[in-house]
Amino acid sequence: MEKIQWYLIETEEEYEKALSRYDEVKYSAKGSEEHREKMLLVHLISQYESLHDFDVEIDPVEVIKIRMEDFGYKPADLAQVYGDKGTVSKVLNYKQALSLSMIRKFSQLLRIPAELLIREYSLKGV
Repeated sequence: MEKIQWYLIETEEEYEKALSRYDEVKYSAKGSEEHREKMLLVHLISQYESLHDFDVEIDPVEVIKIRMEDFGYKPADLAQVYGDKGTVSKVLNYKQALSLSMIRKFSQLLRIPAELLIREYSLKGV
């Protein structure tokens, strides 16, 4: 297969093509050419979406889980950055709300705009 040359996404058609290609390479092995392409696509798609004000109604925990999958992170990776495995587990299982400290750290680690992480969402059993 011929390698695709990616540029800034400027049209809806290019955006759809990038999303389609991302779906093809999203589970690629870390360190592979496809993984590098996936990381570039994540950046290009995110940039296009931020410029075009996509208002996705996904709760913050789901956004975190999606980005963890995108980057190949496990809960232990988040705990390493945050410092508390139990709290990270509670947050990912909707038993505890994100703290401001977590929002800051996860926003930076997962490259998620903080605005997406401060949205209200329901906890289980509350």
